[in-house]
Amino acid sequence: MLKATADQALRIVSWYKNLSRREFIQLAAAAAAAGGTASCSGSRSPWRFLRTDESRTLAAICDQLIPPDVDPGADWAQAVNFIDVQLCGPFRDSQALYRNGIACLEKTAKSSFGTAFAQLSSDQQIAILKALEKGNAPKNIWANVNPRGFFETVLAHTMQGFYGDPRHGGNRAHASWKMVGLTYPPVRGRLKYDASKA
Repeated sequence: MLKATADQALRIVSWYKNLSRREFIQLAAAAAAAGGTASCSGSRSPWRFLRTDESRTLAAICDQLIPPDVDPGADWAQAVNFIDVQLCGPFRDSQALYRNGIACLEKTAKSSFGTAFAQLSSDQQIAILKALEKGNAPKNIWANVNPRGFFETVLAHTMQGFYGDPRHGGNRAHASWKMVGLTYPPVRGRLKYDASKA
């Protein structure tokens, strides 16, 4: 970590004071954007916790749990982003379950069908997920991870990401709310009151 001397600190403060409002906003925006690229594990990645290969696998799982049809599915609605964000916060206790469960799922896909889970046909993906749901996964692969527990956790988190408030990282463009005909829920204190309708 760099340590600034008193003179360096004064020069930095002086430099900031001479910034125009526009320059300050541009600098702050750039710093915020750069800060968002670091994951909770410290690596530079578009993801906070997940690795890129894990995010692809999780996207395929989410889209089987809530598949796209005339409406967007869970992947488009950014359920994976929601899960990734929450794994660095409220879902932190599930980090090991996701890391190990996704690894076991990949081993199962490769041993059963010879390729990565995301590359399997829809029917093959569903067959594996149904086995996990019933707890019938290969014991030698899932020795240290409860397959049913993994499935149920991912299902619950996918639903939260798909149906929850977009401010938590999922439900992009209010996709699920539009699907069920729900208007955007007002934030307390921001409800526009129309006296003519009272």
